Amino acid sequence: MPDRPPVREMKLWDPLLRGFHWLLAFFVTAAWLLGNYGPTSMTLHFWCGYAVTFLLVFRLIWGFVGPEPARFSSFLRGPKAISDYSRHFFLREPSYWPGHNPLGALSVIAMLAALAAQVLTGMMSESENFIDAGPLASSVSAATRKTAKSYHDFGADLILVLVLLHVSVLLFYRFWKREDLIKSMINGRKQVRRD
Repeated sequence: MPDRPPVREMKLWDPLLRGFHWLLAFFVTAAWLLGNYGPTSMTLHFWCGYAVTFLLVFRLIWGFVGPEPARFSSFLRGPKAISDYSRHFFLREPSYWPGHNPLGALSVIAMLAALAAQVLTGMMSESENFIDAGPLASSVSAATRKTAKSYHDFGADLILVLVLLHVSVLLFYRFWKREDLIKSMINGRKQVRRD
């Protein structure tokens, strides 16, 4: 096996990206809980949705103009990189990947896309009580509102699955690979190996 570069700690995740991550986690969780178990009035659910919308717009912009580790161009990889990384995924050693690894990048894109679809369908949805309606509901047909509501309900379940998968992978990295990714999203620092 060829010599690998040494591992070093580096400042990776900027404060705005970390703030985005934890605010998104809070508002997505709150929206899901309020949508499923909250009061019949959906006002708080809507406000959480607006916060998620704002955060997604921020992340889209930050993905192009933010620091290098936050940029989409720094972590989106092709099929070969994904395949190469996947072959070593179950090794019981830290990856020391500088930023999102190729599989992690796929999960980031999946989560952002699912949340964007959720926001859009929520804005076009109308609940069964015909009182709580998204801000775009009056601009679309009744059939579109009904379809949007169905997709919005499905999207809530899909996002729950993605969140549970995300948490499971973080625990896998922590206890199997001995790499604490949660800590790096708190303090911004990560052990990395750069060529």
